[in-house]
Amino acid sequence: MYNEAQKHKRVNAMKIGFRTIKTAVGVSISVLLAQMLQLEYYSSAGILTLLCIQKSRKQSVHAVVSRMFACLAGLAASTVLFQLMGYHPYAFLVYLLLFIPLCVRLRIQEGIASSSVIVMHVYMHRAADFAFFANELFVIAIGLGVALLVNWYMPSIDKELYRCKEEVDRLISAILHEIALYLKEGITLWDGKELLLLGDVLQQAKRLVLLDMENNGFRKSNSYEQNFERKRKQYEILERMLPAISLINAKIDQGIRIGDFVEQLSLHLQNRDCKDEFSEVLRGIREYHKKLPLPESRSEFENRANLYAVANELERFVDTM
Repeated sequence: MYNEAQKHKRVNAMKIGFRTIKTAVGVSISVLLAQMLQLEYYSSAGILTLLCIQKSRKQSVHAVVSRMFACLAGLAASTVLFQLMGYHPYAFLVYLLLFIPLCVRLRIQEGIASSSVIVMHVYMHRAADFAFFANELFVIAIGLGVALLVNWYMPSIDKELYRCKEEVDRLISAILHEIALYLKEGITLWDGKELLLLGDVLQQAKRLVLLDMENNGFRKSNSYEQNFERKRKQYEILERMLPAISLINAKIDQGIRIGDFVEQLSLHLQNRDCKDEFSEVLRGIREYHKKLPLPESRSEFENRANLYAVANELERFVDTM
């Protein structure tokens, strides 16, 4: 079993992702185009493309814009500075001390590495002439332009979003089932792992929704965002509910009734048409509890109080369906 796990881990480590493929293709196209145009420092176009491949279209556009301004600013600033101070290594010290704070202030600090590639060309060329500037502009245009075009295609993550949605529903149903079992039987061997997993899956879903929105706007992400927001609220309600449930230390009729309700809730969680029916059943349970005689012991009083708190949370849970 250990060997199989290690083998599976190595296979995952060697798996080539779509972003890796896009990076390889983009860099190759950039170098090819720059070389075909017989540009000097043509390999730098590939470096610029490499630095601009991002996770989403929005991030890609931001990366290209910030790097474009940084490259142009670096080209101009380094040319002036090297002409004034000479083409000496210490000129880099002055340049970086001035240029890095400027990029940070202009919020284009992501482009510092990219612009440094162009600055190195200025230093090696050791002259300011039109042909050199034209060459650098072509290198920048090819490197950033290819990155933007290649990164514009983003694979659909609908399957991942749907899997997250299914897993979230499964975990919530499992948690509700365990709660119902405890209320009806008074005992449980549940270790609570589903609650921890639910938090992790909701975090993953949030990242996927954000990524999908950056790629497609609100084309379909809005519905996923609303769904996972409802599930996030249900998760928070379950977290608040569990401490009160854990304090119920006796099997009583009220608990059994609420347990039956929670069991039905777990079975029909995805059916939002049952929302009104669930609300009506819960109101019926509350009315039944109001008609019961006063508790005869402190233990019974505490159990009823905790059940009352659970019923309050269940009302909020049903409202989020």
